Amino acid sequence: MKIENPNPIQWQFSERAQQLQSSFIREILKITQRPEIISFAGGLPSPATFPVERMKEAYDRVLSNAGKVALQYGPTDGYGPLKEWIANSLSTEGTKILPEQILMVSGSQQALDLIGKVLIDEGSRVLVETPSYLGALQAFSVYRPELGSVATDDHGLVPASIEPVADGARLLYSLPNFQNPTGRTLSIERRRELVETCARLGLPLIEDDPYGALSYKGEPMPKMVAMNPDGVIYMGSFSKVLTPGIRLGYVCAPLPLVRRLELAKQAADLHTAQLTQMVVHDVVKDGFLDQHIPSIRTLYGNQCQAMLDAMDEHFPAGVTWTRPEGGMFIWVTLPQHIDAMKLLDQAIAARVAFVPGAPFYANDPETNTLRLSFVTVPPERIREGIAILGKLIAAAM
Repeated sequence: MKIENPNPIQWQFSERAQQLQSSFIREILKITQRPEIISFAGGLPSPATFPVERMKEAYDRVLSNAGKVALQYGPTDGYGPLKEWIANSLSTEGTKILPEQILMVSGSQQALDLIGKVLIDEGSRVLVETPSYLGALQAFSVYRPELGSVATDDHGLVPASIEPVADGARLLYSLPNFQNPTGRTLSIERRRELVETCARLGLPLIEDDPYGALSYKGEPMPKMVAMNPDGVIYMGSFSKVLTPGIRLGYVCAPLPLVRRLELAKQAADLHTAQLTQMVVHDVVKDGFLDQHIPSIRTLYGNQCQAMLDAMDEHFPAGVTWTRPEGGMFIWVTLPQHIDAMKLLDQAIAARVAFVPGAPFYANDPETNTLRLSFVTVPPERIREGIAILGKLIAAAM
């Protein structure tokens, strides 16, 4: 029986809830689901890379051999054998990572939220690259920090620009490998300088590394966590090398911090799905990724080259773009007077989509920038879409 309510509830949302904003990219993706749209907007891995049969076999094995364990509650910090596998994969000849330093999380986005919850107070200073990953800006903004922008150039984050803005900062967030959104990669020299600068300033450094394995040449760069495991928080994910649908990531952090993150996770969701962790461990434990990742690199490398070739042919003079050596993104800079947000409206009308660059900036957005993703679009559609976009840009010049 439905009760009549003469006084509808007037929801009193918290100040934090009132400040929440939808991800601009997620909103664009709603538009680009139409099949006629050539979408360079999504940061989604290619479904062609998902090891469906391997995952199916692993689910069958885990449920057949250890189903009652897999379907039970699990420890907050994660499934022990998978944590050990991750710790071994992060360890180097000079740096030993312990399984106790690993916290399994429900995708890297949860890691960002937990780090914000543990390290950020309202008004805390948080340093980010210019531009930075939109998901990180969104996760940190919930805790109302003061976001400080660290300078970048064509080679990524500029370590020398940190100290002038570092006073009182709680952390520095970085994506050193094939950065989202720019596709840029930090050199070994800059990595060392970045780690040394943060260590000297006593500034915690977040190394977010979802794309590090996706070097087209198959030569991953050294991890900064190995250079200073006491000062670097490393974030990894299985989304780009297996499948994003499993929502499985991990954090490697110094023991005092990882314990606080674990407590925050207990309050959030008790633990990440035990079944998922056991399945992923079954998939990766015998070296499957060493066979699987090269095929992803080849696919993405070929599609990146198809886009770069099409841009060389169709984009007018005065437009510049990055030439990534891995990952999923190309960053485009238009002439100063062209607003990428307005260009997007024209592009969608012409059945092409991209992500304007402005939302990726914590401060002083550059409205003449945009991000292109190529991994879910076949080469012939890439060429068609870039030709259309090139005509629109030329008309706006």
